[in-house]
Amino acid sequence: MEPLSKQNCIPCTGDAAKVTEEEMNELLKEIPQWQVKEVSQELHLERAYKFPDFQQALTFTQQVGESAEEAGHHPAILTEWGKVTVTWWTHAINGLHRNDFIMASRTDNIADQLNKN
Repeated sequence: MEPLSKQNCIPCTGDAAKVTEEEMNELLKEIPQWQVKEVSQELHLERAYKFPDFQQALTFTQQVGESAEEAGHHPAILTEWGKVTVTWWTHAINGLHRNDFIMASRTDNIADQLNKN
């Protein structure tokens, strides 16, 4: 199967199915540094990234935002000095959809690219 980061998000409505626990465990193998957190009875994917300064954290935030806008799927992003926390979940279904895992993988790729430069 194609890597998550190469897959496309699909439009999601309120009747879309949340990932099952089995699907979630499989998908997490591709994004092992992400954590599943329960927030207000919803499952979210969350990861904190470290950067050497605020400027690089801000650059990362901007690139994640651009990727999210392109996909039509938007995270919560907390940008701090040297740290960015990204949280993905699907608002329409109040939980996790495959799209969240795709975008988490793309977020990792953005961080990897920034760290190479």
